Amino acid sequence: MRITISRIQEMKQKGEKIAMLTAYDYATAKMIDEAGLPMILVGDSLGVVVLGYNSTIPVTMEDMLHHTKAVVRGTERALVVADLPFMTYHTSTEDAMRNAARFLQEAGAQAVKLEGGVTVEDKIRKIVDCGIPVMGHIGLTPQSINQLGGHKIQGKTPEAARRLLDDALAVERAGAFAVVMETVPAALAALITSKLKIPTIGIGAGAGCDGQVQVVTDILGSTAGYTPKHAKQYAHLADIIKTAVTEYQSEVQAGAFPTSAQSFTMDESILADLK
Repeated sequence: MRITISRIQEMKQKGEKIAMLTAYDYATAKMIDEAGLPMILVGDSLGVVVLGYNSTIPVTMEDMLHHTKAVVRGTERALVVADLPFMTYHTSTEDAMRNAARFLQEAGAQAVKLEGGVTVEDKIRKIVDCGIPVMGHIGLTPQSINQLGGHKIQGKTPEAARRLLDDALAVERAGAFAVVMETVPAALAALITSKLKIPTIGIGAGAGCDGQVQVVTDILGSTAGYTPKHAKQYAHLADIIKTAVTEYQSEVQAGAFPTSAQSFTMDESILADLK
């Protein structure tokens, strides 16, 4: 049976920390689900880590629906949350409701996530009123990266800190079941967490949040290069994969692969007739 939003909220009430990871494909989702994580996010971060874009902005509804379907097929227990991509909920409340509904109807997700606070309060409320669970996202909002001027820590001035609190309260007031806080000073994130009844899920927001979310490729070390400050590599799969691929190539070139163990036999009399 799948985890429900009620169970996620109950975890906050009981003081149980919530672990969440992104997934973008069937195989990864299946492993995360079998490990017992209660929530999986199909993030529009797939634009960067799967599709090779420089940001999340080029990601389309079709991209998100395609990957969400794969993740849902790979899970049985985890609550699957899907990101509404750039400009799919900004133009009108009607667009927001229509696109959110597609994730549940077509892709099988159980909830959607969208960025913003006070500015999207009405849209969150309308989506929730339709029976669609919503997770908010405040702080560093990657879809607004051009306006924010890069990946900067949010909420460091008195005015910015107040805006973040207002955004968090607006998301809760609108009916969201949880909210992601990204790249926020730990003390501020802890303060906001203490003021909310809904769970906060941090990414670069310190240990005072009710839970944590990370991009799966960051914690697995499956992509070479830059690792964000907020991430910890629990494995170094890129090195392991490169070693395996290099060994495979060497064996193919040397004629050492495949061996009889990887080959199939047939009745020799059939071969004799063909000859």
